[in-house]
Amino acid sequence: MLTTKPSRRTRRGPARLLATIFGVVAVMVSLPSLASAAPVTVIPGLPPVEVPPIPGLPTPPSQTPSTPSPTPTPETTKEKPAGPQIPNVKTSTGWIALADDHTHQITWWHNGKYARTMPISMGSDNHPTPNGVYHTKEKYRDMYMDSSTYGVPVDSPNGYRTYVEYATRMSWDGIFIHAAPWSVAQQGRSNASHGCINVNTENGKWVYDNIPRDTPIVVRNTIGPKYVPGS
Repeated sequence: MLTTKPSRRTRRGPARLLATIFGVVAVMVSLPSLASAAPVTVIPGLPPVEVPPIPGLPTPPSQTPSTPSPTPTPETTKEKPAGPQIPNVKTSTGWIALADDHTHQITWWHNGKYARTMPISMGSDNHPTPNGVYHTKEKYRDMYMDSSTYGVPVDSPNGYRTYVEYATRMSWDGIFIHAAPWSVAQQGRSNASHGCINVNTENGKWVYDNIPRDTPIVVRNTIGPKYVPGS
């Protein structure tokens, strides 16, 4: 009796069918993970398979790369504008002052530390305050300023006799730092005095109460001549 051997094609049929079934099962098992993966899946040995959307499963996230936000940079801290430098002068009292005609301000330091700034009005163009280093002398709670004390008659066009408060003498020829409420509008803006340093009443009292005798006061940037100490 002749025995017919099954052909190779016949033997391969069941094996190929089983492989196809296992492949389908593998695809079905992996569907939940595929739903969140890229829409095109590659299975080794098979061409790329495009998995259609499945109702009820989340939509795959967009694959568009996001642009990273720029790293915030700290804001540049604005530095406070520096004030005037303390003058390089000797002081026996610990106090030093600078009266600057460019800013119309007088600044005070005590033991090297900033203490106070005041608006001032110094000598007008006709009576400019001389530049230099003055030293405070005697003080007057109130007094009359009289132009005749330095040779200008009271009744002349440039003469005056004026009552003032909180006057601290800076020179023997009649320059004081004193309260001058009549020139508050000019203080910090322009010059209106006969050579003295005008301040408001509050600041005049502060100088009178706090600044001791022999304190240096430096005057700068006026159109006046150079001050000669001792005058």
